[in-house]
Amino acid sequence: MRIIRLTVSALIALAALSSCTQVRPWERGYLAKEEMAWDRDVLERQLNDHIFFSKEASSGGNSAAGGGCGCN
Repeated sequence: MRIIRLTVSALIALAALSSCTQVRPWERGYLAKEEMAWDRDVLERQLNDHIFFSKEASSGGNSAAGGGCGCN
C-alpha cells in the first residue's frame, strides 16, 4: 500500500514539474496574439473605466501595484 501511495505521489509531482517550460524567442509571437491579451478591446476597457469612475467617484487603482492611502 505504501509503495502505491509513493508511486502515485511521484507521478503527480512529475506531472506538476513537467508543466513548467521556457518560452523560446520564436514562440513568443503566439503569446502576443490579440486573443491572449488581458484587455482585447481598448474602447471597451475605456468605457468600463468610465462607468466605474462614474459609479465609484474614483479613478485609477486598476493596476497591479500601489495602494490608495498615499503613504508609499
